[in-house]
Parts: sequence; structure tokens; C-alpha cells
Amino acid sequence: MEEQKKVIAAGIIFVLFIAAAAVIYYFFIYSKPQGPEEATQIVQEQPMVEEKVQLEAEKVEPLDVSLDESDDLVRELAGELSSHPKLAMWLMSEELIREFVAAVDNIANGQSPGPQIDFFKPDGDFKVIEEVGEYFLDPESYQRYDLVAEVFASLDPKGCVTLYKQLKPAIQEAYKDLGYPDTEFDNTLKKALMELLKVPVVKQNIQLEKKVVTYTMVDTDLESLSSAQKHLLRVGPDNVRVIQGKLREMAQSLGFME
Repeated sequence: MEEQKKVIAAGIIFVLFIAAAAVIYYFFIYSKPQGPEEATQIVQEQPMVEEKVQLEAEKVEPLDVSLDESDDLVRELAGELSSHPKLAMWLMSEELIREFVAAVDNIANGQSPGPQIDFFKPDGDFKVIEEVGEYFLDPESYQRYDLVAEVFASLDPKGCVTLYKQLKPAIQEAYKDLGYPDTEFDNTLKKALMELLKVPVVKQNIQLEKKVVTYTMVDTDLESLSSAQKHLLRVGPDNVRVIQGKLREMAQSLGFME
């Protein structure tokens, strides 16, 4: 990935779609195939508990900031959420809050956040292994997304939640402008978190079916996942665990789950 390609404000829970960003436009892999006779092994992570959204447990004073002039402040505050050297260069996109809101809305509805993060394209090509006339995802492609998971893991979850609450008025304004004048963004954020936390961890070989210009997954349960879920799933089992672990911490801090 070129240094000039910036990820939208990782941190403030903007990490929700950075995870998905890593896989836009690429159909890649998430486990090493051991042979066509081996069954796919799926580990279902702890599901999120459905409960009423409660963001009042910890009072945070919202910041009085203009939505149209918020980028510099967002960069400054989000930059304090991690000491990872790559984060600062990943905070230079424009319209950070608006892009965050649109991406989270897409994820909540099971759609790809591609329109908001089309600047991210991982190094390397999508690879497939062929064994005895059958196709499997090549696990070497996992490494293309290790940096995303690494930066994600370095974030302070409670700091992300605090910053989200501080920017809530501007976030709600952006959500209203997106076409939701009477909907609380908190509920959409929770729905997006749930969408990603339901993604299974696939530990073994994933068989593919070759189409005209691409591949689909043979396992119908995996192929039936939403576009947003597939984006996260395909970063690989280790990276999925890292990302979901941070998302779960954030969800707990927000009062979305126990």
C-alpha cells in the first residue's frame, strides 16, 4: 500500500470500516488448505447480547465543533488513541465524520463500505490453490491485511468510545444529512458492530467454485454472509480475532453488550 493512501480516521470507532476496507475489491483468503478431504472448520465467536442501547453509563461532555470544519480536530484527537507510527499518516482523508457515518450505515445494512474507502488497495494479488481439480483460497494472502489488524489492535477502545461521544453532535448531524432526520446514529452503530461480531472465524480450508471472472465460496453458509461480513471474514482468522476483540471491547464500553 502506498504511503499516500490514507485510511479514514482509524480510532474513534472509525475502525469499524477500516477492517472492511482491507478487503474491498478483492476476493481473498482466510485459511490454509490441507487438502480437499478436510472439512471447513468454523469457530463462532461469542455473539453480542441484544439489549437496549445505553450510552449514558459514562457521561462525556460533547464538543462544540462544526461538522464542516471538524477534520483537523478529529485528526488531532484520533491521533492520541494509538502510538502506532502508521496511524498519523492514515488520518489525512477529508470529510472524516461524514465518511465514517456513511460507512457505518452501509455496514449496518450489510452493504460494502467501498464508496467511502475506495482508496485502500492491499499489496499483492488474490491467490488460489488448485488441488486435484478443486480450488482453495491461498493463505498467503492473509499477510496483506496484517498491518490493518496491527494498527487496529493498538487502539485504545475506551478512548475511541470517549471520542465518539465527544463528537456525537457532529456525527448525528452528518447522519441527518445522509437522510435519517429522525434516527439515532447510536442504534445504527450498534447494528454495525453486531454485523461484524457475528462473522465466524474460519480456521481451515475454504473451497472455491470458479466462475467466469471470479470465485464464490462453496460453503453456502459463508457465501450467504452479507457483503460487509465477507469483507471482515476474508482478512483471515487471526486478524478477525484481533479486530473482533477490539470491537467487542468498544461495544462493552458503549453499553451495547455485557
